[in-house]
Parts: sequence; structure tokens; C-alpha cells
Amino acid sequence: MRLFRPGFLADCLYPGALFRIKTTERKVYLTFDDGPDPVSTPRLLDILKKYGVSAIFFCNGEAAEQYPELIHLIQECPHIIGNHGYSHLNGWKTDTLKYVNDVKRASGLTSEKIFRPPYGRLSFRQARLLRPFKLVFWDIMAYDFDKSFGNEKSLSILKRKIRPGSIIVLHDTSSSCANEILDEFILFALGKGYRFDIIEDLF
Repeated sequence: MRLFRPGFLADCLYPGALFRIKTTERKVYLTFDDGPDPVSTPRLLDILKKYGVSAIFFCNGEAAEQYPELIHLIQECPHIIGNHGYSHLNGWKTDTLKYVNDVKRASGLTSEKIFRPPYGRLSFRQARLLRPFKLVFWDIMAYDFDKSFGNEKSLSILKRKIRPGSIIVLHDTSSSCANEILDEFILFALGKGYRFDIIEDLF
């Protein structure tokens, strides 16, 4: 069973983490995981620039280290860089200190303030030890990274699940369909009266 939104239990496990912004205004928040990527990142930035949309890019430290020019390009647009760990570890399968050190290793390359756990998985203890970071999860997962899922299903999720305050996660990778569906989704959301914003609570 696919979970397009985190369940109630996640709110209890990670107090203070962001899953959705509480608002009645038609504002939504775009985020991208797993970049930067030499193929995907420039394409995403071009689409976002066309519509004047800002986003948060939760980047892997290893990729950021390999492509520093893409990190600078993201920051210049301007968008926000977030921490997505150095090695994209699954917190449920990783020793606590190894996990925490991996996130800290990525800090100087990405962000020392905001962190999104890879796969959305980390233990309560890992979260507690990373408390200086603001944890940012999501309200809508489009499964754009899953080729078997298909572009139309991913786009349909975005259109059906969007609501005021949604934090939307897509993926900045060459294997994701985000580049193929983002244009249409932005036009759909704007047509429904939504506007895209940066999460002010983080800054």
C-alpha cells in the first residue's frame, strides 16, 4: 500500500517536525530530494524560473561535493538548499551515531539548519540527537522516482491531493519524471488559485 501522506503516528514520533504548513491560504511548498544532478537540476531550475517559483532542494552531501557548481546555481536562482544526509542512509537500518555523523558530514556542503531524512525514516533517538536541525517531511509524495508508477499517476496524485499548506516532495534525479510533470502541475496549481512559497517557519 502506498502512503501519499505520512500518518498521524509520524506527528507523534517527531514533535516539532514539519509535514504541512497550517494555513487556510492557497499556498503550497515545492521541495526536491536527492540532487544535485547534472541532467535533472538545470531542467528543473529552468521550469521553476519560467513561472517565478522558488523551492527547497534537499541535497545529498556526496552529490553536492561532486557538483558544487550546481549547488551555486540553485542558490543563485534563488532557492534554498536543505540537508538530505551525505550518503542517503536509511535511519531505520543504520546505527544511530553513524547516521548522525553522516548528516553532520553533509552540513557544510548543504545546510546546518534544515534536514529531511532519506526515505522519511529515522529513529526517535536519531531525531533527538539531530535536534538543532528543523526536520522537514512532506504532505504529498508523488512517487515520481518510481518508473513503474508512471507519469500520469504521479501527476494525478499531485492534482488530487493538493491542499492549502501542502509540502510537496519531488526528486531531482535523472530517473525521476519530475521534469516531465512539473510544468503541467505548476500550471494546474496556479489555475486553481494556489501560489508557491518558501517555508517561512524555517528562517
